[in-house]
Amino acid sequence: MNKTTRESLPRHLIVVEKASDWKSDYPAYPVVTAREYLSSPDYARRGVKVLNLCRSFGYQTTGYYCSLLAQARRHRMLPSVRTLSDLMRKSLYQLEAEDLHERLQKAMKKVSEDKLELWLFFGRLDEGAPAHLAELAREIFEAFSCPILRIELRKDGGWKIFSVRAGSLTQLKAGQRTRFINALESFISKPWRNRKSRGSSRYDLAVLFNPDDPLPPSDLRALKHLERVGKTMGFYLEIIGKKDYARIAEFDGLFIRETTRINHHTYRFARKAESEGVVVIDDPESILLCTNKVYLAELLRANRLPAPRTVVLQEGMLQQAEALGYPVVLKIPDGSFSRGVYKAANRRELEEITTKLFRESDLILAQEYLYTEYDWRIGVLNRKPLFACQYFMSKNHWQIVDHKKGGSFSEGGYRTLPIEEAPEAVVKTAVAAAGLIGDSFYGVDIKQNGNKVYVIEINDNPNLEAGVEDAHLKDALYRAILEEFARRIDAKRAS
Repeated sequence: MNKTTRESLPRHLIVVEKASDWKSDYPAYPVVTAREYLSSPDYARRGVKVLNLCRSFGYQTTGYYCSLLAQARRHRMLPSVRTLSDLMRKSLYQLEAEDLHERLQKAMKKVSEDKLELWLFFGRLDEGAPAHLAELAREIFEAFSCPILRIELRKDGGWKIFSVRAGSLTQLKAGQRTRFINALESFISKPWRNRKSRGSSRYDLAVLFNPDDPLPPSDLRALKHLERVGKTMGFYLEIIGKKDYARIAEFDGLFIRETTRINHHTYRFARKAESEGVVVIDDPESILLCTNKVYLAELLRANRLPAPRTVVLQEGMLQQAEALGYPVVLKIPDGSFSRGVYKAANRRELEEITTKLFRESDLILAQEYLYTEYDWRIGVLNRKPLFACQYFMSKNHWQIVDHKKGGSFSEGGYRTLPIEEAPEAVVKTAVAAAGLIGDSFYGVDIKQNGNKVYVIEINDNPNLEAGVEDAHLKDALYRAILEEFARRIDAKRAS
């Protein structure tokens, strides 16, 4: 492996899972292992282009985390974490495949078989593939920018892109390795391009809501207030559910009021809305970034925002967790509402909890324990503070929500204040943290210890419950959110 330091960090960096994956006869590019890239601060400089050539890219694998942390470090990465997320589910990548349908039919007219597998190396066809498919291959690569792609085409009435999968160096045969290296050298010599993106009431707004969710970000009373205020502003509001996926294009906007996750219909709804030109909050990029605590920890560190001391753990790194002191907090990357968060008081508990969590994810978080009576939640909309709440810890528990065996839970109390009465440092830090994600609607959780503040989380779909977050602003809170929807919808119509 080539020795790379912060001072000598190149403009291009290749990440492999194992040092042996980069053969001795390959070009002498700067190459590091995934473990080195994930754990060393030497690779935090911005402006680097990263080629992720790990062996697998499934959710929460090492390859996935390399792309995720590359984005937090403001590195240009290939494949991006968004591409990886799209490739995980056929329902997502078929959104992109729809754009290629007509060109696929035309390109495949001369093919007599009913099934065809293509290997693409940076959009170039492997040897033996029909040469007239070269343009189609390039367009597939623009839609799914991944160094190695395995495409399966099937004829069923018409031709369809049946599957799109990321390939790895270890799957390549001798001749393919040569062709891959040739494509790599050509690709690196050219500027990188971003993947293409799609292009009676005044506004029709869909609200995605699950009445069976035990901890939804909004309750029905809040949604009724939203609907009532919306009517005075020209909004028609309709509550929709999981089965209404095909209807997204009927609306001007989509407000997601379910707990969001990546491998979940909430993310598919956000992607579908974006692809149809529908204004959506939470937008898919915000969901993708906020739902992973590993990404958020790296993002805060890279931008020097105050946060509890945090270590990203891989197996065999328990000493780093112990260095934070006991008790130590352990988190899975994509927990929500205090789920997937544990506290270890000693080495035995640390070993038990991490053994369990490493079955779910290749990386977990260890964080110093900071007890406070309550957490601040600052609601931020389009980079401006909207509301301020204090969420108190559940009775006789160290978290806001105490999840009990059998699925029951208890919650602590709350106090809502005008923004101007919240500490200036808390509000400023929250706005800065939310701005690292984007300009959507966020809830930033902050602990305050004397004059010091610490960012705990950035939530992409903050709570909006009647009598809680709206306790001070009342209808003005709903009006502010709807005004932002109207502004964005009007801007889309104008363009």
